[in-house]
Amino acid sequence: MAATAPHLLQLPVRSPELRVLIAGGNAILLSSRLEFPFSRTTHAPILRARKVRIECVAKSTELEPHVKEDGDDDEGEDEVRDSVVNGSVISQKNVSASGGDSLSLGIREPVYEVVEVKTCGTVAKRKINRRHLLKSSGLRPRDIRSVDPSLWLTNSMPALLVREHAILLNLGSLRAIVMQERVLIFNYNRKGGKAFIDSLLPRLNPASTNGVPSMPFVLEVVEAALHSRIQRLEHRLWDLEPRVQALLEVLPNRLTADILEELRISKQKLVELGSRAGALKQMLLDILEDTHEIRQICIIGRNCVLKKENDEIECSVALDKEIAEEEEEEIEMLLENYLQRCESCHGQAERLLDSAKEMEDSIAVNLSSRRLEVSRFELVLQVGTFCVAIGALVAGIFGMNLRSYLEEHMFAFWLTTAGIIVGAVLAFYLMYWYLRTRKIL
Repeated sequence: MAATAPHLLQLPVRSPELRVLIAGGNAILLSSRLEFPFSRTTHAPILRARKVRIECVAKSTELEPHVKEDGDDDEGEDEVRDSVVNGSVISQKNVSASGGDSLSLGIREPVYEVVEVKTCGTVAKRKINRRHLLKSSGLRPRDIRSVDPSLWLTNSMPALLVREHAILLNLGSLRAIVMQERVLIFNYNRKGGKAFIDSLLPRLNPASTNGVPSMPFVLEVVEAALHSRIQRLEHRLWDLEPRVQALLEVLPNRLTADILEELRISKQKLVELGSRAGALKQMLLDILEDTHEIRQICIIGRNCVLKKENDEIECSVALDKEIAEEEEEEIEMLLENYLQRCESCHGQAERLLDSAKEMEDSIAVNLSSRRLEVSRFELVLQVGTFCVAIGALVAGIFGMNLRSYLEEHMFAFWLTTAGIIVGAVLAFYLMYWYLRTRKIL
């Protein structure tokens, strides 16, 4: 061939009747077999082309081409004939239908198993991938971090994030995404998720509300979440309070290892309870101080927007604006109510914790007093031991096998013994009086 297309690979074959041309991802088999004999004045050889596909399989360091026929249909032959012009083959580009799978980087898209609760109260388990979740809720990928169950340790602080079409709830073990007509609950098998579902379903039951919902669905879900969370904190406090009071009555008169260990465990639980209640209280305070967040909750599901200048609500329908303003007051009252309950729980936990700390200080003082008494007794014993050691020194001196002529006297033994005893007692008294004078004892 005189001219070859770019990226064209020619594979020579020994047979004069066959030549393989590879262009892009396709291969063309050209046959030079004549349909009728040559004549000096007649026809040039007719090229019979057939389109095939080549797959290269890597085996060690070589590439082995495997040829697969696409079929002898007329459309394939027409495409090849069109591409053969003046003995040259024009390379063609193939578009793969499965490009999304072949171009993937090997990162598996996370799939969440959630419980979906709708406005009518129906509950269903679903598996939803991250892409579909973002598309259906109108959220951004960074918003999912606050409710992602895989980021349990990094996102432990409570949060209530308001977005344009959804609200994200992160209240301990409860993590959910609230939308206009449904709520998706993550970690529904944990205590927080079960308590939330048990608190939400009765609110959505038409029989309990006489067929008329008291509040919109979004507010019902938010209230159920706050109620279940604060109720769990209160139950923990009610369980801890009598135990701590009983320990405070027994201590510090009864100091045993079991009682001290129980006091330590109770104190640790109070610290944890106080920190969780304090974090929840701070979250509610931040929401109450941010009117933009409250008004954004009010306009979810309505054809309303907030002005950028003063955060005023603008609605296409005047009735929606009135309803949104009424809901703003209801939300503030709702948050204030749960804020008071949270402050009460936090304050009671702090008071019990302070009492436990004071009891620990009292126990420490009591133990220090006992250690001081033991130290004083040890000092008295050391003084007595020192005085007796002086007498033993005198006895040791007389015990040497040297003649002192005192052994010839009849009363020398009794006089020496009495002198040692009197001297030891006198020395002990003098040292004791000195230590008392210096307030060491």
